Amino acid sequence: MSKEDKREAILQATLELVAKHGFHDAPCSLIAERAGVAAGTIYRYFENKDVLINELYLDLETRINAALLEGYTIDKPFRERFIHLVSSLLRFFISNPREFKYVEQFHNSPYGVAFRRDRLLGQHEDCGIYCELFKQGVTQQVIKDLPLPLLFDLAFGPIVSVARNHILGFVLLDDALIQRIAEACWDSLKR
Repeated sequence: MSKEDKREAILQATLELVAKHGFHDAPCSLIAERAGVAAGTIYRYFENKDVLINELYLDLETRINAALLEGYTIDKPFRERFIHLVSSLLRFFISNPREFKYVEQFHNSPYGVAFRRDRLLGQHEDCGIYCELFKQGVTQQVIKDLPLPLLFDLAFGPIVSVARNHILGFVLLDDALIQRIAEACWDSLKR
């Protein structure tokens, strides 16, 4: 197995185990076993488990952002861009339940709290496409002038809940319903 294949196997094993069992019940020994590598191999690629968890999140964030930007056009009206991003995020989550579970656990863990604090409170240079869109919307007086964390809550709290309910089988989402949900999120933010 090549170095890149080993690293990818470790990331995939971590994703699978954390999505199923959580961070604490996914020890490095089990990750190594699932990845088909020796336990010490993990430490050739990642300084420790914390680094592994954070790097996997950053890899997932890159994949999510690529999915969000597919078909995204900055020239479209603000509302259309918002609807596109929200519906794309919901589609990504319901199409990738392991990734959703990992991201959800990450955001609700000490790892994610520190990460989100840096992003939402401006400690991080790149606050992401949503942050920029929200700042622009407030400046243009298209959306409510609320603190950034509250804008995220209004936009994404429902998306996370709906994705979770779909993955658990409580509701079946189709394109029409995804569109209606994205519009409802818009309604909560618009002026």
